Amino acid sequence: MKFLVTGAAGFIGFHTAHRLINEGHDVLGVDNLNTYYSPRLKQARLAELDAVAATASGNWSFLRGDLADKAFVETLFSDNRFDRVIHLAAQAGVRHSLDHPDEYVQSNIVAFVHLLEACRHAGTPHLVYASTSSVYGANTKVPFSETDAVDHPLQLYAATKRANELMAHSYSQLFGLPTTGLRFFTVYGPWGRPDMAPWLFADAILNGRPITLFNNGIHSRDFTYVGDIVDGILRSAEAIPESGGAYSAPDQSSAPFQVFNIGNSRPATLMDFVTALESALGKTADKKFAPLQPGDVVDTFADVSRLSDATGYAPKVDLEEGVQRFIDWFVEYNAPTDS
Repeated sequence: MKFLVTGAAGFIGFHTAHRLINEGHDVLGVDNLNTYYSPRLKQARLAELDAVAATASGNWSFLRGDLADKAFVETLFSDNRFDRVIHLAAQAGVRHSLDHPDEYVQSNIVAFVHLLEACRHAGTPHLVYASTSSVYGANTKVPFSETDAVDHPLQLYAATKRANELMAHSYSQLFGLPTTGLRFFTVYGPWGRPDMAPWLFADAILNGRPITLFNNGIHSRDFTYVGDIVDGILRSAEAIPESGGAYSAPDQSSAPFQVFNIGNSRPATLMDFVTALESALGKTADKKFAPLQPGDVVDTFADVSRLSDATGYAPKVDLEEGVQRFIDWFVEYNAPTDS
């Protein structure tokens, strides 16, 4: 099949494209290569995809472009016909949204409308898009279920992702466009982002700098290895929602629309994660404790039963193994090079 993977130079987009190429699919990747974090890492991911495609049975091509540019999106869809669209491009980061709201509106709202319109007019068989566990906001009932209310986001990033779910539903209802939203839970692993805790902590521990643990390190996250996330994405892409269902639970619709949690369902405290990093690195962290930051969720915990029932999804990588894989890559990627 032919896949469009947006955000292909990003963390999850890279791993998704990598898997699809290896499985023999035709993959077109799109990314605007913005400077939210080092473009060097994004270029390295693209170079890795080029190398994989050179020996794999799947085809790979890449276009640099901004989905907030309507003309770019229209040309993209007029020049290509996609069997699946996997939309992973977005402006990420909770804290960045506190100071740069306009970037989230352009990348997460305007771009998504353009993509919905393009998929609608092209008759795309299935649009799968990234949402986030942050939509659950201050919910205290755990594990988080897709039937829980998600009307009180704690920051703009979560609000834009919830808006994506609502806009997707309107297009599913009005135009019969099959859409699936995926609420990711704390993704980590090789080729991760330098603004995320695993990278920040690993870099600090290796270089003898202190790490700051907000909420005194006692909050928990449903840390999910990126390979398990990709497995959920690709399984979801084949579970195309159908119209005709009955309205029942708050999230149920008669439209060809669905939302799934993708997590590990085994939350760990931040201190547990730091302990795993220390073990993998063979060094002890200098820990500094601080209060909870604005916009942070205290605990996350995914109920993945709906995704498991629909697709057979079952996360396989535990925290210690996943952290070791991340550290092995991190040390190699950041090793000094001769020049």
